[in-house]
Order: sequence, then C-alpha cells, then structure tokens
Amino acid sequence: MNRREFVGYFGGAATVAALTMTSQLAFGSSGVSMEFPWQIGPFERPAGGQPILRPNRKETFRDPIIHQLVHWEYTHAFNPAAIAWRGKLYVLYRAEDTTGHGVGQYTSRVGLAESSDGKHFSALPHPVLYPEPGRWEKYEWPGGCEDPRIVQSEDGTFVLAFTMWNRKVARLGVATSKDLLHWQHHGPVFRTAYGGRFESEWSKSGAIVTRKSGEQIVAARVAGKYWMYWHTDRQTALAYSHDLINWTPVLDRAGKPLFVLPKNSPGHFDSLLTESGPPALLTEAGIVFFYNGMSDGRITAGPRIPAQRYSAGQALFAGDDPARLLQRPQRPFFWPQEPWEKTGQYKYGTTFIEGLAWYQDKWFLFYGGADTDVGMAVAKAN
Repeated sequence: MNRREFVGYFGGAATVAALTMTSQLAFGSSGVSMEFPWQIGPFERPAGGQPILRPNRKETFRDPIIHQLVHWEYTHAFNPAAIAWRGKLYVLYRAEDTTGHGVGQYTSRVGLAESSDGKHFSALPHPVLYPEPGRWEKYEWPGGCEDPRIVQSEDGTFVLAFTMWNRKVARLGVATSKDLLHWQHHGPVFRTAYGGRFESEWSKSGAIVTRKSGEQIVAARVAGKYWMYWHTDRQTALAYSHDLINWTPVLDRAGKPLFVLPKNSPGHFDSLLTESGPPALLTEAGIVFFYNGMSDGRITAGPRIPAQRYSAGQALFAGDDPARLLQRPQRPFFWPQEPWEKTGQYKYGTTFIEGLAWYQDKWFLFYGGADTDVGMAVAKAN
C-alpha cells in the first residue's frame, strides 16, 4: 500500500519509567515526583520537539455517505490511540476534512500509521474507521468518528472506544477488529444500559482498564468485570462491562453517574475539567489512570498553565476497586511546551494524551497538539 513517511528522532539521556513502589524519581520538568513513585515517566519528546504526524492535503477518500471524494485529513491530524502488535507500533489518529470551520465542526475519520522502530512512521492514504450508511449513521454523521482509545481483549481482538459525533450529541461508541484495518461498529456503548436511559446523554473519552501482558496491553478484569473511565459533564465517571461492547455506568446514590475524579479545586491544572486519557493501567501499586485536565489559569504550584489550556495528569485508584481514589498528584506530568502545542486549531493549547503503548522496552505516549498535530514522547523502563 502507498504510505507517507514521518520521522521523529530521540536524543538526550535515557529516561526512567517508574512501575513499582520502590522506584526513585526526582521531580523535574516532566512533573513526575519521588513522592508518587507509582507514576510512569518522565517522558521525553523527540529531539527538536516536532510532531510525528501532520495533516495531509493530498490524500483523498471516496466517502460512502455522500459518494464524493473528500480530502479526509486536509486540516488537522490529532488525538491518537496507540498499540504494539506483531513487532510494530501502530497509531490510530483522528483526522479532519474541509467541511467545517471551528472546533468540532468538521467531519472526523480515523487514520492508521505504523512504525518498525518507534521513530519513523508511515500512514495509510485512506481512513480505517469512518461513518457509513446504515444503523449507526444517525449517531456519527456529519461529525464523524473522533478521539480513539484502543485495547486488546484476551483473544486478541482489538477494541476501539471512540466518540460518535453527529454535531448534536457526543456518544461514546465502540468498534472491534482483528487486523486494525477492518472495523465492525457496535454503536453507543450505553445504548442498552438502564433501559436506554443514557443513549442520548453526552458521553466520550473511554479509557478501559488494562494490564501489561508481555508486550501487549490487554483489557483487565477486576472483580470479574471490565472497567472503563469515561467523560461527562466535564468530569470523570466509571462504567463496567462483561463483554467490552455493552457498558453500564456506575451511579451514585442520586442515580447519576458517579464522578470518581471530579474537577479539582481552583488554582490547579485540572480545576475546570478532567477527561480520560489513554487506557488505564493495572499495576502492583494500583490502577494508574492517565487523564487530561483544563486549567483555570490561577496555578499556585508547578508549571504555570494558562487558563483553558490542557495538560496531563496521573491518578492512582485501588487495584481491587476502580472507584476508590488513592492518590492524586496536584501537578501535571506533561504539558504544552513546544510552540505547536501551545496554540493551533484549539487556540489555548493542548497536549491531549490518548495513546500509551509498550514497545521495545519503552513506554510510548501519544497526544494531540492543540487539536492540530500528533505528538509523541518516550519513557524508558529500568
């Protein structure tokens, strides 16, 4: 297949990933601290700090709904999922066409890129996940398929949580695949829960709890169930499933979604919003939850994050209870530093994390820079 090539080179000293409670890390520019030795990182950007994927104005795709050629990744390529498989590193990224103006007003499709060394990436000329005519069209058209997060099931099936966006209501959806190229859509994940009560409620950003199994990141069962952190009302909620396709929100005593990681108090990097990042990771210390936070601009400690800018945090939940928060560091571990991260389609700037993969004995973190480009950072394990 025809592919286009991207290059990202890494330089500098090796970094260290903290995976056990005995790891020792000094606080640095990454925000990782010895006070929270369960955190993964610090993460290092490529030398030069450039994106690994950018929009492409040449490629076209015949849309199955309007039956016309569209420049499917002309304006923006961002918010990526990532997974290692069969010796390669794969990135599934959100791409936007030319149909709209403003954040959320384009049609989004999901593209696929791969790498054999974690530095050079080649992307397919066509999307692999996109709105199609049929049962789910009303949920995905005209806004499209957005912001993927990927895991594997125990039998090797790929499970992709993504946002179905019809430009009216965002709904968390799921699709499955055996080869990363051909995907079966299963519709909104909350469609059948509580008699369909949540089918038309705003939901997005599904981060399934996983475990590391060799080089694979596999969906993990806790207390016999799969668990997923998700986003609604600017905060993080929780859901469970028995099959990774149909999910049930965990409710509080008032019958509303239980917020397990609410917005922080004023003056913190996550005081305006908390939103799930890559799939959460079950470790010996507990469940490491990666998330995106929005600042109110009144930061009193740590990096000075301007108002409405996104940066990334890690929180620790109990390994036997995904709803029980154990620790929540008050500083981000990753935030916008490069010019292309500080402004773009989203003018306030983001390092919006969505992908985490274990590849060649390193952790690879993938993120969207200001809703425009795809970035990557790496942490080595000791």
